[in-house]
Amino acid sequence: MATEKTLNDLFLDTLKDIYFAEKQILKALPKMARAAQSEEGKAGFLQHRDETQGQIERLEQVFELLGKPARGKTCEAIQGILAEGEEIMEEYKGTAALDAGLISSAQAVEHYEIARYGTLKSWANQLGMKEAVSLLDATLQEEIATDRKLSVLAEGSANDKGSQKTAS
Repeated sequence: MATEKTLNDLFLDTLKDIYFAEKQILKALPKMARAAQSEEGKAGFLQHRDETQGQIERLEQVFELLGKPARGKTCEAIQGILAEGEEIMEEYKGTAALDAGLISSAQAVEHYEIARYGTLKSWANQLGMKEAVSLLDATLQEEIATDRKLSVLAEGSANDKGSQKTAS
């Protein structure tokens, strides 16, 4: 007979999921920075790479609080989102729309992370894990701020440039 799964089990599985996702994102950000055409975009992706490293360290602290090894679990969702980003980099390379596409891919990642961290924070609260709540909230707030920065970047220049044809 299968053992009954609890919210604790779901919390740990989701923690493994986002840990895997953050590691994949960490690998993708330098590629996105190299592909970006604007200096502002390049700098933004590199800054978020550094932030992501800190987020991974916070996740490792949560694993430590649980007395569990920090291990990822394959996250199909983030792999799909990142694959779409790769596709945009290939299909729009050298076009005026590339940066707008990169930003849209980055926002898809951020929205996934916001959903995961919001859920994990809520569950940690429900489970009485006060230290984990604080760590997860710190990352959640960073993800929300990054999403806002991406919106400003898109609306400030990338979308305008993307709507223009490049000179042939």
